[in-house]
Formats: sequence, C-alpha cells, structure tokens
Amino acid sequence: MSNYVYGPTFAEMRDPSLLPADLREKVLAALHGAPLDPINLFNITWKTPRDTVRHLLLPSALTGVRAPIAVLVGNGFPSGSHKVGPVYSCLIEKQLDGRIEPGKHVPIFPSTGNFGIGGAWGGPRMGYTSMVVLPEEMSRERFEKIRAFGADVIATPGCESNVKEIYDKVNELKRDPKYVSINQFEEFGNYRFHYGVTGEAALELATWLKQERGVGSGRIAAFVSAMGSSGTIAAGDRIKQVHPGSATVGLEPIQCPTLYNVGFGGHRIEGIGDKHVTWIHNVHAMDYMMCIDDQACLEGLSLIQEGAEVLASEAGVEPAELECMHGTFGVSGVCNILGAIKTAKVLDLGPDDLILTVATDGFDRYPSVLQKLAEESGPPTRERSLRRLEVFHRATTDWVQEGTREVRTRWHNQKYFTWVEQQGKHVDELRALADPDTWIEHQAKIPEVDAKLVAARGDLAALSV
Repeated sequence: MSNYVYGPTFAEMRDPSLLPADLREKVLAALHGAPLDPINLFNITWKTPRDTVRHLLLPSALTGVRAPIAVLVGNGFPSGSHKVGPVYSCLIEKQLDGRIEPGKHVPIFPSTGNFGIGGAWGGPRMGYTSMVVLPEEMSRERFEKIRAFGADVIATPGCESNVKEIYDKVNELKRDPKYVSINQFEEFGNYRFHYGVTGEAALELATWLKQERGVGSGRIAAFVSAMGSSGTIAAGDRIKQVHPGSATVGLEPIQCPTLYNVGFGGHRIEGIGDKHVTWIHNVHAMDYMMCIDDQACLEGLSLIQEGAEVLASEAGVEPAELECMHGTFGVSGVCNILGAIKTAKVLDLGPDDLILTVATDGFDRYPSVLQKLAEESGPPTRERSLRRLEVFHRATTDWVQEGTREVRTRWHNQKYFTWVEQQGKHVDELRALADPDTWIEHQAKIPEVDAKLVAARGDLAALSV
C-alpha cells in the first residue's frame, strides 16, 4: 500500500555498501543534514560512511588491565542510540505480517528510555504516531527527546526498575484496538537485530582490529553487556557460533540484582536492571552474571566528561583519546566498561584476548544526571576526579556468578513470574525457550524477513531519485 514506508533489510543494516550508490550518497547526506527525513532509516547501521565499524578502543591507561577492550559506539545511529535498530526491526516485521498499518494503528513503546526515544524517532519516520510509556524518574533529557521527535509520552510511577507499572499502562491502552504494543522485552525482532547486526559488527571489528591495528588475535574472548531488554546481549549468541569458547557476560546493578540472587530495588543506571528476566533473553547461553555499583557508574561518567585534566596528568590518557571518549558514553556505557574490566580480571585475560562491549548512547541525554550528582556529592574538583579514577583502576571482582547448568535453569525459571503469571504467556512457551533449537529458529527467520521486505518495497533504486 502507498502509505507504507520501508527501510533496509538486515543484510543492508549489516553492510550498507549493498545499497545503490546514488541512494547511499543521499542517505549519508541526510544523517546530519536532514536527521528527520525518513531516508535515515537506511542509516540504521553500525557502519561509518567509510564502511568501518563505529568503535572506540579504550586506553589501557583508563582500564588498567592487559586485555584490550573495544566499545561499539551507538550514538551515531539515528535518534542517538542503537536502540532505534530494534525499534525498526520490530516495526517492519509487524508491518510485513499485516499486524500494524500507518494511519490505522498507534504503536506503543514500553521503555525506560532509549527504546522509547528510538520509537519516538522511528515511528513517525515510518508514518505512525508513536506513544511512549516510561517511568517518571528517567532523566529530563529523555522526555525532551521523545517529545522533540514527535511522539506522545505517558510517565508511569517509579524509576528504572519499575517495569511492571509500564506493562500495566500498556495493557490498559491496548483495550483500544488502535494501539499495538511494540514490547522490546518480548519481541524477537529485537533479538534478531542484535544477533544479526550487532553480532556481525562485533565479529567484523575483531578482525579489523587484528589486521589494521595489530590488536588482539582476531578472536573475541568475551562479549560484555548490561541487560535492559536483553536485546544487545543477543550479539553474544552470534559471536559464540564463530568463536566457540567466547564468554557472554551479563551485567546488572548491585542495587537491583535480579538474576544474581532474585534481588530487587531501585537504581540509577538508566537503561538496564529492569527487575525482571526478559522473554527474549537467551539465559542458557550466558556464561557469567556480574553486578556493578550504580554510584561507580555515575562517578565514572563524571570523570570521563569532567575530569580530562586528571585523566591526562595522572593516568596518561592521550589528548586524542580524551577527545574520542568525551560525549561518547552514558551511564550504562560506563557500566559496560566497568563490567569489561571486571571480566578481564575474573577471567585473567591478556593482550591477545579482545573484550567487546557497547556504548548504547552518548552523553547528550545525561547532563541532568551529572547535575544531580554534583548536588549530592559536590562539584567535580580535581580531588574528586582523582578519587573517581579509582573507580576504573580498582574495579572489584566480587558480585560474580558463573552460569552453571543449575544457575541457568534458575535464570530461565524466573521468567515464569513476569511472563506466565502476569503477561499471559503459556508455560509450554516458556519451556520451549530452554530448547536451543527455539533460538536457532528465531535466528533463521532473518533471511525470510529480508525476502518479504525486498518483495514489498519494490525498486530500491527509485528512492535515490
């Protein structure tokens, strides 16, 4: 139908050089020149205009470990976060299956931030009026960006870990058939994006770092990711298929250790630790669960953003490295850095053992968070920055749990309480998630989705006219 807007296939998100040359030129020009143009759907990719993977190799002067740590950088995506990728994947799959139509349906994006921002950007670009539901205690910048992209927003009670309240509001809205939930916590379009796009970007980056920079062995020793929707950590499933023995390491806040010990509580690492085990989390493929202190993440972000002089003079971080780090991380990105450092120490990794992690977004949505930190702890003086350097250099090795068979079974069984008791899933569906073939079947749908999309959108070259 003419009111449908189509974007890239999974193959084109992995490798945008597959696009017709005229279209690629127009797409790249729009990224900064016309950021609200729907053609920016084709900028949903980890690739730079030079077709290299957007990344940052962390200076060992900051990490204090021998193992190299590389970060996939997400703030170059449309909307400023890689979460726009799962938004698009979930929307396009529903659209191709006839479950959602512009002008007829309103997609609802339950979120604690970046997925909602991605939905606020992505829905209108595809012709939809988006509705975002997120907790009222999320950063001021999150709400501002959602509204600026043209979406409606509903604030529910609580903080990052109050996801049940989001679900309750979504279920209330869904009584009206015009609303369609795009639930990142259960939609396998989210899983497929990170398995098929983020996982491939990580593998390509590992090869490039070895060949072009002489960093690592070309093999990924560990993939480290905090869990919000548990979409990003799906990249570990793809990495394991190419590098057997690679460790998949999940992270959550000490203040809300849901998988670690069935814990609960509020915390301030926006974007992770949502007090439940998500439906799309392949817990049977996770090797370690590690917990990170939310205060350490806030102080680490303050150091990166406000402590350049200390990083240069006391840690020896080079000016070019400081420039690359500035603005690149949010609170969850710092959490991932600390988790990667902890992983290097726990697994005793060395110079050939590359660790990959992710910066979901950039600093642009966190100034108010550091303002609050300054109100609580005082301004970022040199003395405070010196103490905050220890957040990285003395990262601890406590709060570590190995994913044994018994532990993985517990992680899996915890899904029951949210998804069967509260959200209407059947227990047989839950049992199926313990079967590796279930995940392989979801992975195998990627070419099928691509074929449907190619057939639906017609001549791609016409978009460049």
